[in-house]
Amino acid sequence: MSKARNTDPRYSKLTIGVCPDQWGVWFPDDEKQIPWEKALAEMAEAGFEYMETGPYGYFPKDARRLQKVMDDNGFTVVAGTGWGILHKADAWAETEKTFRAIAETHAAVGAEYIVHLPPMFRDEKTWEFTDDRVLSPEAWSLYVENANRLGQILKDEYGLKMVLHPHGDSHIETPDDIHRVFEATDPTYVNLCLDTGHIVYGGGDPLEMIKQYPERISYVHIKAFDVDLTRESHEKDWPFGEAVARGLSVRPPAGAPDMKSLVDALAGLDKELYVICEQDLYPCDPRLPLPNAVMTRQFLASCGLGLL
Repeated sequence: MSKARNTDPRYSKLTIGVCPDQWGVWFPDDEKQIPWEKALAEMAEAGFEYMETGPYGYFPKDARRLQKVMDDNGFTVVAGTGWGILHKADAWAETEKTFRAIAETHAAVGAEYIVHLPPMFRDEKTWEFTDDRVLSPEAWSLYVENANRLGQILKDEYGLKMVLHPHGDSHIETPDDIHRVFEATDPTYVNLCLDTGHIVYGGGDPLEMIKQYPERISYVHIKAFDVDLTRESHEKDWPFGEAVARGLSVRPPAGAPDMKSLVDALAGLDKELYVICEQDLYPCDPRLPLPNAVMTRQFLASCGLGLL
């Protein structure tokens, strides 16, 4: 019997999954990260069955090989993840090329979603500014225009649903940013990956967002951020990467949001949802992710998400 869904009818439409972020993986290739073969085996050992593949290129890009390694470890792929610039006209060709490659691989293995990670305005490793902190009206207009454009390509040509992911140090971070996106994009092609940690980091309340935008939330990253470190990081203007390195992302029940209330609110949407476990752990001791993830799953199961 699958342990990805709780048998209680209240929670039975929520499917728990995992992605490489829970194992400290942010990049396709990095000497500080766990090799994908080890991470994949440990994810299976921790009891996960549904996979969002994370940075494109961390797992094999070839669809046949990806299907085989996922099958061999008991995983169903439900989503891929892509990073792409939408607010600069000269970046569109590369963004489209990247997402077409991701879409081709993931459609072939039966995925349903593509998560669009927004470009950050500070580098994830050097923490130096690489872009304007605030977009001009023209850049913002292009951002949403290209979000619609990309979502339409993914849906119409590959049968994949695109969800935008709010993120610290990006142009979609605060509740106001998210509201602007919803006002300007077509829900046929663009919806939200509710990343509960990043919503907290951006000054929002995930439970309030579930109430406000029930139709636009179609995919979830479930994780918790330390409230005091969140506040301090904004007061001192730490780069997001520095905040993570200082311990921003914590294992529930520590941090916010309150997971029991959150799982109840998600269940209250009464629709099929993939709820993907994440914890920003880059970089981390390679011995940490497995026992940490097991404890996370145990706690979330006590809240109604999945079974032990």
